[in-house]
Amino acid sequence: MRHVIALDVGGTGMKAALVGADGALIHQARRPTGRERGPGAVVDGILDFAAELHTYGEQRLGTPAAAAGVAVPGIVDEQHGIAAYAANLGWRDVPLRELLAGRLGGIPVALGHDVRTGGLAEGRIGAGRGADRFLFVPLGTGIAGAIGIDGRVEAGAHGFAGEIGHVVVRPGGTPCPCGQRGCLERFASAAAVSEAWAAACGDPEADAADCAKAVASGDPNAVRVWQEAVDALADGLVTALTLLDPRTLIIGGGLAEAGETLFTPLRDAVRRRVTFQKLPKIVPAALGDTAGCLGAGLLAWDLLDHTDRKEESP
Repeated sequence: MRHVIALDVGGTGMKAALVGADGALIHQARRPTGRERGPGAVVDGILDFAAELHTYGEQRLGTPAAAAGVAVPGIVDEQHGIAAYAANLGWRDVPLRELLAGRLGGIPVALGHDVRTGGLAEGRIGAGRGADRFLFVPLGTGIAGAIGIDGRVEAGAHGFAGEIGHVVVRPGGTPCPCGQRGCLERFASAAAVSEAWAAACGDPEADAADCAKAVASGDPNAVRVWQEAVDALADGLVTALTLLDPRTLIIGGGLAEAGETLFTPLRDAVRRRVTFQKLPKIVPAALGDTAGCLGAGLLAWDLLDHTDRKEESP
């Protein structure tokens, strides 16, 4: 069975799959990233995991993987296959594509940014399927974005496209590790809501999910914390839709798990802010934590399609 290897590398865990030509996840596996052992050990872990998947495919499916796709966090030079920087993994300028190709017998390898890769999957086979223009925004520890255009995701001239989490929505506000003050992710990420709710309720263990439950029960402090986050998010999203004019706005990540506790006030807040702009559909992400693996698989299949077309051209 023809298949590709897909790897989604996160700060704490790695998800992997063998993906068929129809997008089916033939085999799935997970393991810790092991960042506490240092960046060298993380890279070794990725290579070992990919090699195990390669062997599994040969032994169980009767054929080696045709290509591999890997999604990683941080700054990614997709064109040259280099994982340039990731604060949570501690690496710099890792030639990951070259290392993986060497370990996997020279098969083609595609490297992608984790959020853009997840956005690629949501756009093609998830919540944005059929939309010619979409914006995917996962609300997790931070906030990033993937700009979808006609079935592909725009990386930008330097690989920074879609960094909506660092749009300033509260000038002079909370300092951000990026060096600015008042960035969107300091107010509307799952981590920011967790921090604000823990302070408001006096429980250092409380998180965004607890805040959402308290909102649903009518707790006025929770409603205040939640609405402040929703207002900041709406401000950032309206800036993005003014610039990008997406047909569909896909919200994912941990905060989106609150369902209509998030989406009802968010749709209202965005609607109140638009003037001349066209209001996009605002929908929850559909693929959950499989988006990264599915997207990495799509990157690998795209790479094979591109290679096949080059070989067929006169």
